[in-house]
Order: sequence, then C-alpha cells, then structure tokens
Amino acid sequence: MNADTNIAVLLTCFNRKDKTLACLEQLFQQELPSQTAFVVYLVDDGSTDGTSEAIRQTYPQVKIFSGTGSLFWNGGMRLAFAEAMKSDYDYYLWLNDDTMIYPGALQTLLETSQQLQQQGQNRAIVAGSTQDPDTQKLTYGGMAQISRWYPPFKAREVEPTDAPKACDMMCGNFVLIPRSVVEQIGNLDPALTHYAGDWDYGLRAKQEGCTVWIAPGYQGTCPRNPQPEPGSAPKLEDGLKKIASPKGLALQDTTLQSFTEWKIIAKRHGGALWPVFWLLPYRKLLWSILFDRRLKKA
Repeated sequence: MNADTNIAVLLTCFNRKDKTLACLEQLFQQELPSQTAFVVYLVDDGSTDGTSEAIRQTYPQVKIFSGTGSLFWNGGMRLAFAEAMKSDYDYYLWLNDDTMIYPGALQTLLETSQQLQQQGQNRAIVAGSTQDPDTQKLTYGGMAQISRWYPPFKAREVEPTDAPKACDMMCGNFVLIPRSVVEQIGNLDPALTHYAGDWDYGLRAKQEGCTVWIAPGYQGTCPRNPQPEPGSAPKLEDGLKKIASPKGLALQDTTLQSFTEWKIIAKRHGGALWPVFWLLPYRKLLWSILFDRRLKKA
C-alpha cells in the first residue's frame, strides 16, 4: 500500500446486512488526506441474509473472512484483528457495524492521536464518542472508573468536549489503536466471548503503561442497546441460563458473563477484592429475583 499512514479497519457482523452496508458506506466516504489509506477486514459470522454477497458486490475491496457462527463480537473482532496484524499496519480501527460515523470522524481520531504523540503520549488509544440519532445524547465512548473500591467495570461515562480527555477504558464502537499499543498488548483476549472484551483491552493497556483517550466532540451515531426496565428481574432458571450464555445477562447496569469469564475479568482487574467483585453480580441477581417475588406476594 503506497501511503504514509496505513490503517486496518476491523468489523464483525451477523445478519444485519442493511446496517453493515450503511456503516461501510459512511466509512468509504471519509474525508482523509491523500497520504492516508485503509483496508477493511470484515468477519461475517455465519450470516444467512446475504451480507457477504452484498458486500462483495458493493465493496469488492473489503477482505471478508467467514466465522464459525459462534464468534460473537469479541471472537469476530479478534479474528479480524489477527488477520490484519499479519500486515503490520500503522493503526488498527475498531468499528461496529451499527455505528454511522460522520465524514470527518476518522480524520479527527488520527489528528487526536498525532496531537497526543506530540505531547509524549506515544502509546495512546483514541476512542470516538457516539450519540443517539434522535436525542443526540451520549451513547458510547470512553469511561472513567469510579474508584478502586468498586467493581472493575463500575464506571462513569466521559462526555466529550473540544479537547481530548483521558479515560480508563472504552467501548469498542469506534476506536483507533496505534501499532505501538498493539505491539505491547496484542489482540483481544480469546477467553472472552462477547461483552467486556473492549473494556478489558483498555484496562490491560493502562496496566502496561499505555493511555486511553476520547477524541474531541462526537464522531457518529449509534443507538444504545435496549436495557432492562428498572426493577425488572428474570426468573431464576432463565437468569442462570443467560449467565452461562455467550452474551451473558444484562441486569440493569451490570452485564453478567459466564461464571468463568467474569472470574477472569474480576481477578485481572479487581485487585485484592476480586473475589467480592466476582460474586457481587450474582448476589444482585438473586436479590432481584427474591425482591420481585415478594412484590408479587404482597
């Protein structure tokens, strides 16, 4: 590739052809300097809606890889990441296919990365913030941990301003990772399946002396995933099945992985209190179930 700055764009998708095509359309319309070029690495994890065929017809330059049908976000992105790392790019861009980036979004992330490098931040991950297409409110971006006495992923969202802002971790919707970070941290963790792979990557990077930032302003739109109603609680058997599933169980503000995956995360990022953090979500699940049953009896 004849360019001063080479970027590998990483996506994974499953059965949402229209969104994936719309995302790619926004990507290929990016306003970039002539010396900047990117290559798209996309994993289609067993789509049956003709996603791969439509992409080949519309964007033949996209490198498409077939998943097993059970990769989910972390597995699909890990496969795309591994393929791209073989060519040693200057940057690796994570992009969710439900994220519609604005025309200058990628350039903003690149400029932010270069600005941080000039300030001595040579291993800086830069995330873009997204907003709801209807309400314009913040949906995904960077997060700052509340306290070391709280569970590892108990964090507040960081609102973007007109300057880069430091974070502890980031959502994987739109994230630019320089080669210097990838050389040290490597790929996403294969032990994780769907949720938390992006958060884990940011926290691991910080533990190794890298930094995490959000770029100025908003870089695109992405609706927030549906959340359970406050006070709602699943049946015990349903809750335990969901905990053991690849996507885990979303319970209010806590996403529960499988027992094994959540233990890995809690132990890695929870410090001396990790056993408490590991058991805490399940205690909350059981309490929610019991509280719900008491309300029904009243």
